[in-house]
Amino acid sequence: MGGKLSFEIEFVVCLRKRSGVFLLVPSRVAGFDSCIMKRLVACTAALGAFAFSGCGEKDGGKESYALVTTGVASFWDICKKGGEDAGEELGVEVEVLMPSSGDDQRSKLEDLLAKGVDGISVAAIDPVNQAGLYDEVAEESILITMDTDAPTSKRQVYVGMDNYDAGWMCGELVKEAIPEGGEVVLFIGRLEQDNAKRRRQGVIDCLLDRGKDPSRFDAPGQSQIGEKYTVLATLTDQFDRAKGKANVEDMLTKHEGVAAMVGLFAYNPPLILEALKQAGRIGEVKVVGFDEDEVTLQAIKDGTVHGTVVQDPYEYGNRSIRVLHALVNGDTSVIPENKIIDIPARQIRKDNLETFWTDLNFKLGK
Repeated sequence: MGGKLSFEIEFVVCLRKRSGVFLLVPSRVAGFDSCIMKRLVACTAALGAFAFSGCGEKDGGKESYALVTTGVASFWDICKKGGEDAGEELGVEVEVLMPSSGDDQRSKLEDLLAKGVDGISVAAIDPVNQAGLYDEVAEESILITMDTDAPTSKRQVYVGMDNYDAGWMCGELVKEAIPEGGEVVLFIGRLEQDNAKRRRQGVIDCLLDRGKDPSRFDAPGQSQIGEKYTVLATLTDQFDRAKGKANVEDMLTKHEGVAAMVGLFAYNPPLILEALKQAGRIGEVKVVGFDEDEVTLQAIKDGTVHGTVVQDPYEYGNRSIRVLHALVNGDTSVIPENKIIDIPARQIRKDNLETFWTDLNFKLGK
């Protein structure tokens, strides 16, 4: 009695799974007997549970899922509608996040984990350099990929198409647009994405009449020359629309004899058309697109775009939410043996445009 009480406390950090809540829990208290230590641990845990009760919980106890895209584009607006429709039918919460960059995607994924979402479908911006990030997400929530895969990560399944084959289909449209051959320029958002690399390579291999090889990769800093077609360059813009348009303008100035321009992300064909119109070269330079931006579809109808290769972003979003919901409820039968849910691409030309556009508007409630 009256003596000086001396003790040391060591803490361990405990992570509450799927909520992102960290609790400091004492692991050793020097100078306290085991009974006091047990009471202290129990008290701290109880206080932590009280303090953080409700953190990351969902309204009404509903399961919650998220779709995380590669950027902001009309393509992703369609995906969002598909996901929201699935959420309404299943009675679950759906959140759609559209990051501006790889770093922003990381931040958004971390925020989702902190909220305690039950499952996430992500379009991987940089599957090589961010593989560790996706693995971290998979540790804390159910993770699948859509549109652009991260095949070496711990994701459970990929929802999308074979982008190499889709790129090949785009190359076929270029051959139809300029059957006599000529110089071709490719425009795309970024090449870090798995889908972008494969899509671009499919176009190049088709134009150069090579055998199919999805593992092939031609460096973007040089031209690819074939017997009839030359791919002059592949220009990226990192989702910067002003940069994307400037890329087109630059190529029109440097290569007056260019025969065709190919836009491989949804927003690229409209930017190509805008630059061609301002240069007075609409119709002179043939245009082939990718995805179903309304400007692109209208241009096909008007005859200023030869055709486009479309995915099914509505189905990407819709199927992602359904797959996540099944997995959360223990149904793994939704995962094929190869861990790929294939949603094939299609070529859209003037002759099948109206049917496609009518169906798309119906899905979007227009």
